[in-house]
Amino acid sequence: MKLLFLACLSPKTGNCTTAERIRAHIESAGHTCELRDAADFKSSAEVASLIEQKPPFEGAIAIHLFKGGRLLLGEATVPSENTQVPFGVVFGGTDINEDVKVEQKRAVMEQVLLKARFAVAFTDKLKAEAEVFLLSQSSKIYVQPQGIKTEAAQSFCWSEFLRRSGVSGEDVEDLHVFLLVCGLRRVKDPLYLLEAFSEWHTENPLVVLIIIGPKIDPVFTEEVEAISKRSAGVYLAQERSQEELHAAMRRSAALVNSSVSEGMSAAILEAMDLEVPVVARDIPGNTAVVQHEVTGLLYSSPQEFVRVSQRLLVDGELRERVVVNGKRYVEEHHSLDHEREAYQRLVDTLR
Repeated sequence: MKLLFLACLSPKTGNCTTAERIRAHIESAGHTCELRDAADFKSSAEVASLIEQKPPFEGAIAIHLFKGGRLLLGEATVPSENTQVPFGVVFGGTDINEDVKVEQKRAVMEQVLLKARFAVAFTDKLKAEAEVFLLSQSSKIYVQPQGIKTEAAQSFCWSEFLRRSGVSGEDVEDLHVFLLVCGLRRVKDPLYLLEAFSEWHTENPLVVLIIIGPKIDPVFTEEVEAISKRSAGVYLAQERSQEELHAAMRRSAALVNSSVSEGMSAAILEAMDLEVPVVARDIPGNTAVVQHEVTGLLYSSPQEFVRVSQRLLVDGELRERVVVNGKRYVEEHHSLDHEREAYQRLVDTLR
């Protein structure tokens, strides 16, 4: 079966990583799956034209109901029986958490969900939100958590990483590095903690915050760069490969999430798998995977972030508990094999 897979691929985002993993699952079942960047298409007519090329695509998948799904609604410049192929969608997170608040987008997403053979939500909460905001058939929405696999670069040099991130001094081995992994865009809110963290760093120079991720929003990136430069103890690192990022996570005191909205943060799950404590903002997407003081720590304000982080550094029993439970949670609920089997079954419904 020849499938078209639409996702946001450039710059590298969490959805891109998810799409690459799902494509591998589909192709391992013997299908052909062509992954394309949804941003390359201006309309569903362009996608319809691509689908009709010889040999034609027999099915399609999209990540994100609006950005990807709307392109599969079947508009075509030339009428044809083949302009609309059976398709499925995967919720991206911001589509259900943010885009449903915009009436025009919500209307489009309702049509996408109506015509889709299946929809995948990463969490029960995301499915529940979709059922509240979108006119949908509940039976179409399947809950399949993301499968997680981590691989840390063996040749990674921690001191070089710190130096290139702008961290100087002779006592780098004594530092407590909090690593905020996110694409630089407003929904990830990397500026949320900067003032409180800088005050903490002034009191304790051994704690530093490193923000690392792709520069997705150029205007916002400039703002983050400017504010980071004048925030004591805060550094902005260049994007690294996935293996290098995992190696940096493993050396960090904690993985930090400060997002306004999340579908399911792969970075949080990867940190858990790497046995790194997670300190995450108390929002629905995060609370679906982080249970406070069990699999990680949650906070609702910058001041609370500092308080729970300070406790993490001095309470060895707490640190051990969240690390052990986090690792167990990922092994039990985010199996790569289970994810592969689920998508292979769903793709069969497109025949």
